[in-house]
Amino acid sequence: MERVLGIGGHFMRAANPAALTSWYRDCLGLDIDENGQWHQEAGPTVFAAFESGTDYFNSPTQQTMLNFRVRDLDAILAQLRSKGADVAEETQDMDGVGRFGWVTDPEGNRIELWQPA
Repeated sequence: MERVLGIGGHFMRAANPAALTSWYRDCLGLDIDENGQWHQEAGPTVFAAFESGTDYFNSPTQQTMLNFRVRDLDAILAQLRSKGADVAEETQDMDGVGRFGWVTDPEGNRIELWQPA
């Protein structure tokens, strides 16, 4: 059986694509080139479907949620707050999995940040 190799891209609609791209680059440090390519570090990727009525994504109109692996959750949350980003106050610890925090981008998309265990 032929298989996919990994996630090849993540695409989203934006009222102001240039500004949103700049936010991801300036606030989260995505080192993306002029074509949007980003060479991420190797590591685990979770693919999971949630019940349609979940409130985990924060908004019932948000159909997907992007999750970024981070090295130091506390440091990146502090960095985001210093840049005026909309950072959730709560974090979550999951035994054997890691720590989670959330930020909402300027277009209203909730993003999960994951520091693996």
